[in-house]
Amino acid sequence: MDVAVLPFPTFTELYRQYRTRALHIARRIVGDADDAEDVVQDVFTRLALRPSGFDGRASSGTWLHRVMVNSSINWLRARRRRERLQHEPEEGASPESQAVGTEMQRQFEQALQRVSEQQRQVLWLREMRGYSYPEIAALLRIPEGTVKSTLHRGRQRAQEELESRGWKPD
Repeated sequence: MDVAVLPFPTFTELYRQYRTRALHIARRIVGDADDAEDVVQDVFTRLALRPSGFDGRASSGTWLHRVMVNSSINWLRARRRRERLQHEPEEGASPESQAVGTEMQRQFEQALQRVSEQQRQVLWLREMRGYSYPEIAALLRIPEGTVKSTLHRGRQRAQEELESRGWKPD
């Protein structure tokens, strides 16, 4: 049995037709209008740069709905990662703990400079922006397996660099 393949609209048509709907989906998931706008801009930017993933088995609206839901969930995950990575001193924290937090952040930034450019890009896209492995592969135009191995090696290299500076993970 043959499956009918539906045509994919042009980027401009997709944007005009679904931007408002995409914004509602993102806002419902991320809970903030400004953050939802960021998610929508990220999705449409990725689609403009590389419109892949549409196989024609569903309508473009159904497909975009799924992309928006997944991207919004990934954005929430990335936000949680960013919040964990931020070492802002607690109110009333001692000067010693404030200094340790500042020094840790400085050491981490220096450790990132010691990984390869590709590792740094993959780490940033995954940990800070929350992109999925397939999204990173599409953006960097590398195989998904390369994304995974590069991320693993980048994390290892950054950790080794931190440990060589006397910083041990908790």
